[in-house]
Amino acid sequence: MANPHGGEVAVILDGCRRVMKLTLGALAELEESLGEDSIAALVARLEGEVSARDVAALIVAGLRGGGWPGRAADLVATEIEGGPVEAARLAAVLVARAIGELA
Repeated sequence: MANPHGGEVAVILDGCRRVMKLTLGALAELEESLGEDSIAALVARLEGEVSARDVAALIVAGLRGGGWPGRAADLVATEIEGGPVEAARLAAVLVARAIGELA
């Protein structure tokens, strides 16, 4: 079960429930994958229009922070329950919870 007070968000991948969390290491991976050089720049980017690449990078970073050993290439062949719209919603919740943890 995901703990929202701990910044966790649940996602269903290929029918299996996984926990996402933006840990410091996951945030560092996210900065690198999106080409940003700070958390502030990352947050500013995500406050605007986000791309499918941004959403996928957020989901991967969150999953990695939750202990998932996969990589972005693994997510391409994975079904996210609810499709792209749900993935975008979960990515937004993940960022909101992480920012709340950082504040």
